Amino acid sequence: MKTQKFFAELLGTGFLTMSILGSGMMAKNLTDNGGVQLLIIAFATVVTLGLMISLMQPISGAHFNPAVSLIAFVNKQIKAVELLNMVLTQVIGAILGAIIANVMFGHAALESATTDRTGSALLFSEVVATAGLIFSIMMAIYNGKPQTLHWIVPLWIGGAYFFTSSTTFANPAVTFARTFSDSLTGISMSSAGLFIVAQIIGAFVGLGAAKIVKINN
Repeated sequence: MKTQKFFAELLGTGFLTMSILGSGMMAKNLTDNGGVQLLIIAFATVVTLGLMISLMQPISGAHFNPAVSLIAFVNKQIKAVELLNMVLTQVIGAILGAIIANVMFGHAALESATTDRTGSALLFSEVVATAGLIFSIMMAIYNGKPQTLHWIVPLWIGGAYFFTSSTTFANPAVTFARTFSDSLTGISMSSAGLFIVAQIIGAFVGLGAAKIVKINN
């Protein structure tokens, strides 16, 4: 794995995690209105994600997400060794992003999140959120428009923040990193495992749906 690709995934995943956790802390400081808090977090995430994809896509493909890298491997776009390197890099980047967000807002560098997110509705929501993400990515690629991903992916994530009950984590690396911040957008370690399982399931559902649409076209 080339150094440039490593750092692109590291930085992209780090900034994405930082935007989610940092905006959650800022939203908590600014207002007690849950709707406004969600709007602040969604806006910060969408803008940062779009920017990072635009800047890093030519360098690393701008996965920033183990689920995306896994599907790339399944589609034989990357090899097993590269998949492992990508996932490891994304996890490290996400944890670094969590540490930076924590420190910026006066928290301990590494905390244990106490927010439990449990129940079948939230897990099903994560399946839907991740399926939609992968479906959107694959359809852009199948339609020969990978250059549109810098706005297609943020559009899905931004919308899904508001229509999914889990507020769309849809990223195993970021989900894991969010266990290290006891903040508005954190998630307890006991909840994160099932969230990640649901995300992996959702990734394959999204891939399957995209293949069906492609075949029918």
